[in-house]
Amino acid sequence: MLIGMIGGWEIPAIIGAAIILFGGSKIRDVARGLGAAKKEFMVGQAEADVAMERARAQARAQAEAGTGDPAAPAGTPTPPPTIAPPIP
Repeated sequence: MLIGMIGGWEIPAIIGAAIILFGGSKIRDVARGLGAAKKEFMVGQAEADVAMERARAQARAQAEAGTGDPAAPAGTPTPPPTIAPPIP
């Protein structure tokens, strides 16, 4: 909501006020920290994507091996389904 109300001249005014309040070196440090945080986030996201793909591959391998339980080790036979007795 607030972003839609900010006009073209307000953005430079906000940046100018931030420079006056905090100083150029502090803003540089904050920007550097934000860049490092973004890089760390992207690395973590890539690691999560790799882990997710490994889990998918493991689940596919277990499904092809015929195990019904994804937590069961590969090669574990699936127990037969239980059939309820007919209701009299």
